[in-house]
Amino acid sequence: MAEDRGQASVELLAGIPALLLAGLVVLQLFAVGYSLTLADGAAEAGALAVAVGRDAEPAVDEALPGWADDRVDVEVRGGEVSVELRPPTPLASLSRKLEVSSSAWVRRPGG
Repeated sequence: MAEDRGQASVELLAGIPALLLAGLVVLQLFAVGYSLTLADGAAEAGALAVAVGRDAEPAVDEALPGWADDRVDVEVRGGEVSVELRPPTPLASLSRKLEVSSSAWVRRPGG
């Protein structure tokens, strides 16, 4: 009986790292999904700025939270605004691999 209790303690102790890893993976997936939602809104904000004849990059920057300032790339081609956003992650190399992108298109003024 005492041996069974010791076995359960060892199994619980061995399962904790696996549970923590699973939790980190889930949190990372949420961060990627949230980043995609932010990229969608930022691309739309940039396209709307282009539609009224303004520069897209300031509009994209205003649509994103502060942590994204050094994690975003904006490209404007005609009326298309593309936003690439690297989500927050504990590993910098992983952030580049999980990069999300979104684009929005509008007709340029006078075009």
